[in-house]
Amino acid sequence: LERERLTRGVVAASAGNHGQAVAWAAWRLGTSAVIVMPKTVDTSIVERCRAYGADVRLAGDVYDDTLALAHEVEERDGRTFVHPYGDPIVIAGQATIGLEIMEQLPAAQVVVAGVGGGGLVSGLATALKTSGWRGKIYGVEPEGADAVSRSIAAGHVISVDHPLSIADKLVAKALSIPKMDGTDLAKVVTTKHPYVWELGERSHEPVAVVGVKDEPERFHVVAYDYGIKQNILRKLRGEGCKVTVVPAQTPAEDVLALKPHGVFLSNGPGDPEPCTYAVDNIRRLMGRQPIFGICLGHQLTGIALGGKTYKLKFGHHGGNHPVKQLNSGKVEITAHNHNFAVDPDSLPQSEVELTHMDLNDNTLEGMRHRNLPLFTVQYHPEASPGPHDSHYLFKDFVKMMEEWKG
Repeated sequence: LERERLTRGVVAASAGNHGQAVAWAAWRLGTSAVIVMPKTVDTSIVERCRAYGADVRLAGDVYDDTLALAHEVEERDGRTFVHPYGDPIVIAGQATIGLEIMEQLPAAQVVVAGVGGGGLVSGLATALKTSGWRGKIYGVEPEGADAVSRSIAAGHVISVDHPLSIADKLVAKALSIPKMDGTDLAKVVTTKHPYVWELGERSHEPVAVVGVKDEPERFHVVAYDYGIKQNILRKLRGEGCKVTVVPAQTPAEDVLALKPHGVFLSNGPGDPEPCTYAVDNIRRLMGRQPIFGICLGHQLTGIALGGKTYKLKFGHHGGNHPVKQLNSGKVEITAHNHNFAVDPDSLPQSEVELTHMDLNDNTLEGMRHRNLPLFTVQYHPEASPGPHDSHYLFKDFVKMMEEWKG
């Protein structure tokens, strides 16, 4: 509002949150507010508005009664009427704030908005989400908006000295969640003991096909469990592999003692860089057995080969990602679920061939060693609901074991 209108103050009709938001905003801007509410409103809401210095007037039993009195105050005192949510003027006006955020703060990832009648939150969401913005919008009670916004900016809890703040505990809880960066979750989710997986995809209930059986066991695969998905195990067993699953920190020598024909490096959560034990084991296994890695297994292999990993801004998630095979030009539709990626420029090109790239953002999605029996992919070829374009990779692993064995 212009200075002259701020001097005259504002007025709003409300049965709840809208009035609180207007009272809070007026308090923040140093102007006066008249809030007209029905007589049936909860007394705690009236007290919150008055705590911000608002003049609360009770009229009638329903919102329409408060609206009539609010317009009388508007005309008599020259106050500016603050529209509630539902008024197209509000949504359109608040949407312009979203457009300004897009223009002035394109890298913003979080927007905090006080919840009043809802116009601000809905207007922001309308503008930002329809413009392709991928951040998050948090609506908070008006008395907590100041604490939340300052705390998120600072990275720690900041209590704002005004009455009835309810946001501090929520902010503390959100900020207490460990960051993914630098966190080794593989050793948290891995199996505690080795076990043999015996169920293939063709014999998996309830999709068993009459007369169709899994391939007989021809190869023994030891699978590192960094958070392994069961359908990976089904796919390996379905291709004729006996699968022994071992904990994430199992030494390479113990794996070799099981006399496998190949080693599988599974998917899993967390940052690959802290998993130094896994990287060391992969280095000791390279060249001694064929290796196939997926997701976290791909990232760990990248580090083992001398490369570096980095955290994606938003991560790849869902089942509709186009990935290009660089040798053939064929495009696979693939399922993704990863927040980190291998930097292709950090890999030794004389040893590593890049095999797959994401067509959305050029993230490295696959690689193969030029001289050793080793290949990995970042995405999930085993995805149970599909897509199924990448199932061939399990057959490629079997073929690699056949050639190595031969």
